[in-house]
Amino acid sequence: MSLTAIGHAPSDDQQVLDAAAGWLADGNPVVLAVVVSTWGSAPRGVGSYMAVREDGLFAGSVSGGCIEAAVVEAAQDLCRPIQVMDFAIDDDTARRAGLPCGGNVVVALIRPDSVLLARLAQRTAQRQPAALVIDLASGQQTLVDPVGNHGHLALSPEVMADIGQRLASGQSGCPSEGLFARIHEPATVLVVVGAVHVTQSLVAMAELVGFKVVVVDPRRSFATPERFPGATLISRQPEEALPELILDSRTAIVTLAHVAALDDATLIRGLDSDAFYVGALGSRRTHAKRLQRLAGLGVGAEALARIHAPVGLDIGAANPAEIAVSVLAQIIAARRGKPSQRTS
Repeated sequence: MSLTAIGHAPSDDQQVLDAAAGWLADGNPVVLAVVVSTWGSAPRGVGSYMAVREDGLFAGSVSGGCIEAAVVEAAQDLCRPIQVMDFAIDDDTARRAGLPCGGNVVVALIRPDSVLLARLAQRTAQRQPAALVIDLASGQQTLVDPVGNHGHLALSPEVMADIGQRLASGQSGCPSEGLFARIHEPATVLVVVGAVHVTQSLVAMAELVGFKVVVVDPRRSFATPERFPGATLISRQPEEALPELILDSRTAIVTLAHVAALDDATLIRGLDSDAFYVGALGSRRTHAKRLQRLAGLGVGAEALARIHAPVGLDIGAANPAEIAVSVLAQIIAARRGKPSQRTS
């Protein structure tokens, strides 16, 4: 099975782009707003999107709510290929928007290219990074991926090299004066083994934050569409299912089965992959026994140390939904490079 076939709830960014593409397909003029720089308090980071339809309907956001109205108004009046808006947010306005202090937000308004949006969606589906590059003077756009430049905006070798580095790091920004590169990374994939009660809550929450979710459980009565609407379901043993998935550095794997055979098979495969997170449900006593079994099967100490177990941050979780919150928080912390191991 290829991950390109995996169903998932789109990320916030993809939802905005999907809305823009849909409106364009229906013949509605659309303006795409993107944050190109920030200073001070900014609830939405560089690269945040907001799509505005001609009638004022919009998707996404570029701030905490204090400049969206101005962006909608400007978008409805936009009569040129691009407009760059520089918003200085004073402390009083910032506090009303829930920010500790003021700052500065620069937003570019462009007429999105439907062909480039379609190509970008294709790259995302293929789990390839891509950059939407915007000329901040002319409004011209192009799409750059590891293969090359796929538009009509000419870019120098130096700029292409900078964008290549940004594709690797995931950092949007300005590769040169007057250009902005919005980096789109492949979605994070969450593979969960064990279609149990905690998994139901975890899948729903993970989809909300834009993860692609795969649920693996050989018990067909467990892994059903009724219990996991929207997730990709695989009713096979993990040792059969996992080798067919792409377990790369944007993949998290967690076993919630609490069945030794399923847990061990999952961990062996996960620890042999580039997954950024590998976790397992169970008490410290259960995990100690698990470590003994895995060591006996030849898994080294360095690999075993990668396992997050007992799984989840220690928040005093007392029910399946709270356990799911703790697990997802730990996965997000690991993805963002924050401390994610339990300390107690």
